[in-house]
Amino acid sequence: MGIFTKEHETAPCEVEVSHTFDSLHAHVKFLNGAVINPGDEVLVHGAPVLAGYGEVIVEERTATITRASQIEQLWTRLTGDIECMELAEFAFSEGALS
Repeated sequence: MGIFTKEHETAPCEVEVSHTFDSLHAHVKFLNGAVINPGDEVLVHGAPVLAGYGEVIVEERTATITRASQIEQLWTRLTGDIECMELAEFAFSEGALS
């Protein structure tokens, strides 16, 4: 992998979508052991998985992983902590919302 080039790979995966009282989540598990690194992008192919309330749906799909270039990986590692702190910023006020 070059400093500015991206690589693509295809991987079989399992998609789990849960819409229950206890959990609302969507997870992707790669069946070939692929690991996602900072800056990588994943595109799961196929129609959206729509779980109604009370359902947990598990389907096997194919995903395309676009690997970040070395420079993108470095940038993601350097700026990731800063972006995470932006998500954590919040404020309290004494007045009620109207």
